[in-house]
Amino acid sequence: MRHKKRRGELSRPTSQRIALLRSQVSSLFLREKIITTEAKAKEVRRMAEKMITLAKKGGLHSRREVLRSLPNSKVVKSLFDNISPLFLERPSGYTRLTKIGKRKGDAAPLVMVELVHGS
Repeated sequence: MRHKKRRGELSRPTSQRIALLRSQVSSLFLREKIITTEAKAKEVRRMAEKMITLAKKGGLHSRREVLRSLPNSKVVKSLFDNISPLFLERPSGYTRLTKIGKRKGDAAPLVMVELVHGS
């Protein structure tokens, strides 16, 4: 059964949606903060939190699973070496969404996605 299996489609074909999410999650891990629309931010948060949880486990298998989702090896190295040690004591909730207003062109709600440091 498919109950409660709905995900955000973001009005894109699957391949474009996956490419968009990979790009935004990679940018989040490199810059630690991005600004995007609310719908995209919620999907980015889902993917980013899963990647950080895998990175916290460490090990080769976890690294390969993250590389499957984020094929940029620089981002994966940064995630495992710099970002995941910051969250070792934190059980979940690695990202924060902060509403920052509406976009000027189409009034889409904008959100800042950032990594939460510390415990």
